[in-house]
Amino acid sequence: MSQELLIFIVIGFCAQIVDGALGMAFGVICTTALLSIGLPPAAASALTHVTEIFTTAASGASHAYHRNVDWKLVARLAPAGMIGGAIGAYLLSSIDASFMEPLVSIYLIGFGFFILYKAFRQFQPRLVSDKLVPGIGLGGGLLDAMGGGGWGPIVTSSLVGRGHDPKKVIGSTSLSEFLVTVTISLTFVLTLGWTQFNAAIGLIIGGVLAAPIGALLVKRLPLRPLMVGVGAVIIGTSVYRFL
Repeated sequence: MSQELLIFIVIGFCAQIVDGALGMAFGVICTTALLSIGLPPAAASALTHVTEIFTTAASGASHAYHRNVDWKLVARLAPAGMIGGAIGAYLLSSIDASFMEPLVSIYLIGFGFFILYKAFRQFQPRLVSDKLVPGIGLGGGLLDAMGGGGWGPIVTSSLVGRGHDPKKVIGSTSLSEFLVTVTISLTFVLTLGWTQFNAAIGLIIGGVLAAPIGALLVKRLPLRPLMVGVGAVIIGTSVYRFL
């Protein structure tokens, strides 16, 4: 096994452990790593999303098996996310969307602190009748495609912040992400072609190996530490990308 392949396996494994346990950060971690080795934003986002087809499929299946999925929430979230993702991928492949990253990071930092605030107050889950779910999905898909990651932080943090059950949100977000990722990847392939995707092999191997572990952690972790973890991951990754 080459050293380069091993590095991508480790990146994929670590990113998916975090993503599977907290419902976010695979795209953020992978995109940041790919940008650091010199890939342009569109290519980094495309590679990350092609990889995520496999990792989100494994993660979504694991969450479904462990009964972390609210299927009504998925039905309202996924279609809007697919539309937003297709629009975002097309725009990123056509124009320079790097100016979006600071704005997304500021939003996520603020929401991360809001989640930490909610974690230490009395928690009252709301019903899935929240009318903003499709809008959250649309925005999450759009920014995920344009920023190379963000579906998990944006959608998970928004839904948890509005009072939905964090465990069900993480499972439902992960399963919906598979459909959104397929849509984004197809859009990138159609607009950019199939290039610079060799590193996806290592990311896929690491991500698929880690997916069942992350889903199991969601089932075992208590509520408050889980919410604190969500907030900490949002703040940490967003501050890093902003700087």
